Amino acid sequence: MTKRILSFALAWALALCLCLSVHAENPAVQTAFTPDPAPMVYDGVMYLYTGEDSTTDNGFYNMPNWHCYSTTDMVNWLDHGVIMYSEDFKWAEPASAWACQCIERGGKFYLYVTVTTDGGRAIGVAVSDSPTGPFKDALGKPLCGPDWLYIDPTVMIDDDGQAYLYFGNPNAYYCKLNEDMISLDGDVKMQEMTFDAFGPKPLGSDAPSSYTEGPWIYKRNGLYYLVYASNGVPEGISYSTSGSPTGSWKFRDIIMEPGDSTTIHPGIIDYKGRSYFFYHGVLLPNGGWNKRSTAIAEFEYNDDGTIPKISHDPAGVEQIENFDPFGRHEAETMSDSRGVWSVTSKKRIYIGEISDGDYIKLSGVNFADGAGSFSAEVFSTGCGKIELRLDGENGRKIGEIDVPEGGNFDKVSCALKENSGVHDLWFVFRAPKDSEIRFDSWEFYAGDALPSGFPVWGIVPIAAAVVIAVLAAVIAANKRAHKS
Repeated sequence: MTKRILSFALAWALALCLCLSVHAENPAVQTAFTPDPAPMVYDGVMYLYTGEDSTTDNGFYNMPNWHCYSTTDMVNWLDHGVIMYSEDFKWAEPASAWACQCIERGGKFYLYVTVTTDGGRAIGVAVSDSPTGPFKDALGKPLCGPDWLYIDPTVMIDDDGQAYLYFGNPNAYYCKLNEDMISLDGDVKMQEMTFDAFGPKPLGSDAPSSYTEGPWIYKRNGLYYLVYASNGVPEGISYSTSGSPTGSWKFRDIIMEPGDSTTIHPGIIDYKGRSYFFYHGVLLPNGGWNKRSTAIAEFEYNDDGTIPKISHDPAGVEQIENFDPFGRHEAETMSDSRGVWSVTSKKRIYIGEISDGDYIKLSGVNFADGAGSFSAEVFSTGCGKIELRLDGENGRKIGEIDVPEGGNFDKVSCALKENSGVHDLWFVFRAPKDSEIRFDSWEFYAGDALPSGFPVWGIVPIAAAVVIAVLAAVIAANKRAHKS
């Protein structure tokens, strides 16, 4: 008996360790191509703003819109859909939504973007009452530009309240922003593009330094950091530091060597006591130089405040807290997926293009004492099923729902088998060849709770199992009594 108890305890401890070290694989998002990542922390939530590389064009960068994602555990991300299209700026050309960054001030959220207008690039600014939009053009014209140097805006508000806007290719430019965040305070100025400020120029290049584009500015422990794409094409990432937000800058080092993408775009931010480095690469099937995806790496600053070398790592980052499955969740919440794609319609955001064998995975899901039932809002163009499996695509099945055929989302439910504790959860989709499933939301119900509309016949197998278990216990007890 003692050996069995020790074995059980050891197995439980091992399972606990595995649950505590869950990682997500890069890219962070699999349901769209997500270049130019720009992280922001607000009210305890990590938000990620990206562009979108079109899947239908193989030419020059065709980028129709900007997306927003959020997480509290750094592994399971919720897609908030398209937050703005480039043509929402009436003065901008369509499909010209290059890099952006969002920042909060006074309860308003300001989205600084790159678009094309009048034959050049310009920086526009949109405003919203929510970090997830909707965003609206704040000016009806460019904040600055047009000229081809006006790309890749990055914004910082200093401790004294002064805001700064940085941007530029092939040089780094900056200007002050007024407190309203939608007008410039003075002229645009160019940094001194020297070897000392931004490092050695690429071999054979006419550029004055290694700086190329994609700046990201922030302040930490009284020191200003300017991180940027460097060394021409293919781009790596380097950084410089300064005691002032306007320079002069001192080149420090290369952070990341060039990878499989011709371009790269940095973003660095602290969240829940950890430091994260965002960048993009060619990470999804059918990806390429114009179909890029966001990746994330966790790092620690050196004791002197310098940034260590960071490698292109497909392993992703560690999950920092378990995921609570109870309550309503959007289907576009996931740590990993295969085959599915996020769709933004006028009425909702949902997961579409779901075929047989596709899946959605959520990592580190804490079922606590167990969920008794499950419901989802779904429909299909033919018919289909969603299998709920634990700890793998072919892991233990705890439930299954039939997806109704039709053109509207319906709520369907099922009872669940034992599922207590922390597990990775997999929604595995089964559908005939010509059928497509669409998936909008889902919810688990704790214990014996049943969702509204739960079919009475769904209780029968549960009740039967309880009766059988009770009868078996009574028979066993009687046999022991007779033996004694």
